[in-house]
Amino acid sequence: MTEFETMDAALLLEDGTLFKGKAAGVKGITTGELCFNTAMTGYQEAFTDPSYFGQLLIMTNVHIGNYGTRYEESENDKVTIKGLICRNFSHFHSRPSADTNLDEFLSKSGVNAIYDIDTRALVRHIRNRGAMNGLICSDGTPINKLKEIIEATPSMSGLELASEVCTKEAYELQPKGESLRRIAVMDYGVKKNILRCFLERGCSLKVFPAKTSFQEIEKWNPDGYFLSNGPGDPGSMDYTIETVDLMLKSGKPLFGICLGHQLLCRAQGIKTYKMHHGHRGINHPVLNIKTGKGEITSQNHGFGVDRDMLESATDTLEITHINLNDNTVEGVSLRNYPAFSVQYHPEAAPGPHDARYLFDDFIELIDNQK
Repeated sequence: MTEFETMDAALLLEDGTLFKGKAAGVKGITTGELCFNTAMTGYQEAFTDPSYFGQLLIMTNVHIGNYGTRYEESENDKVTIKGLICRNFSHFHSRPSADTNLDEFLSKSGVNAIYDIDTRALVRHIRNRGAMNGLICSDGTPINKLKEIIEATPSMSGLELASEVCTKEAYELQPKGESLRRIAVMDYGVKKNILRCFLERGCSLKVFPAKTSFQEIEKWNPDGYFLSNGPGDPGSMDYTIETVDLMLKSGKPLFGICLGHQLLCRAQGIKTYKMHHGHRGINHPVLNIKTGKGEITSQNHGFGVDRDMLESATDTLEITHINLNDNTVEGVSLRNYPAFSVQYHPEAAPGPHDARYLFDDFIELIDNQK
């Protein structure tokens, strides 16, 4: 079978809903939580974002794969989604500088894809019913067997996945120019562009595995700490609480993004919860309460922090950013420590760039401390 021939595939939802389409990527069976991304570009960056680990990603843009892939644009060394679901899958690409087409890119990472799906109907179903598991099959397995497989697939709630996607050994990165400050990066599934944003600002980095102790991190003598994005349920990561608490008590600046935001809040006693269907895309409006300005942001999260608890803890915490679509919390800062976090992604590649100032704010905190 050539890459341009088609094979039948099926998408089975946890509630029994069945969609039929065509197969791409590797052939077989894969399961995961269904989620959808509303971005019209940047599909490669999404497919390689470790925060999507364990999920079947639905792209709402009609055409996926039309400009191919370039390895230097990946957020991870391999594709991290469990499976791809889209309407039109492009085997050909129009960009001369692309390294390969999307089908080959997915196949090299062992990822299943299904296309020729009515993604509008599928997304509406999830928006109404909420997040649920799904299964992609392209090997002809009978439907009764597929139902058994999906019933045995665990829910995302309660899953600890950060330690599965993080680096296994600590490593260092140096800026091209003079090193002006040292930042310890906690890797819960960190994106490459976050690291680039720090390197561009003259920071030396040491990236640590998710379960590294505070004592081990301190041996490197960092000027500040960064808590990265990542997959899974923050409520399953109790091992981070003491580490984050000791980081705060050190008095050194701390910055968290996405999962890092949730972990910072949990370390302050704030609960997290599973959202109905999450926020994923590059067009989400956020209000910066301090400046009164709106920001268009990139987002990828299925969990949030409890706003009521935050509003009851105003002596220690301040809400700094709010989602203008549903009023969920998008950012906090601590009153007693030089620490802040945001739920969205200021490093977004290919964009938007409205929130890149947050990296500068963190650098300013570090420089003021030094």
